[in-house]
Amino acid sequence: MSLTPVLLGLGSNIERVAHLTAGLEALSGLLRDMRCSPVFESLPVGIRSGPFFNLVVAGRTELPLIELDRRLKFIEADNGRYAPERKGLPLDIDVLTYGERVGNFDGLVLPRAEILKNAFVLWPLALLVPERRHPGAGRTFAELWREARMEQVLWPVSFYWRDVQLTLRH
Repeated sequence: MSLTPVLLGLGSNIERVAHLTAGLEALSGLLRDMRCSPVFESLPVGIRSGPFFNLVVAGRTELPLIELDRRLKFIEADNGRYAPERKGLPLDIDVLTYGERVGNFDGLVLPRAEILKNAFVLWPLALLVPERRHPGAGRTFAELWREARMEQVLWPVSFYWRDVQLTLRH
């Protein structure tokens, strides 16, 4: 079976280390050749909440797009995303790109618009896969980041997963 390269965005603003760690563990069972960007802390965009931790994951999957998205929703649910009493956003996982697909796939629009709108998505992408091209814009993520004029506030944080430091080193 062929493997499709995917980029996923993860974020959490409640019990951030625990939920991102749980999300990464779950994703490690779904993706092959999984790699992670550094983790960033950012102020919330579009909602009132505490700061978020965000990162991007690259990998390859044999799952069709809609099945991958369905399984991501299960991972979110396992981390309390849809609990009625939840406060904050325990875990959010978004498909940013799926191969070179561009368009609307059963309500899932790819590539995800947030790539070009949010520094907490584009900066990690530029660090993790700098030479990969945005399927819609046709430019590399490194080029897009260099040219970005985003006013969002974010900063690298110390984060470890499986004894690997996912921290931006200067």
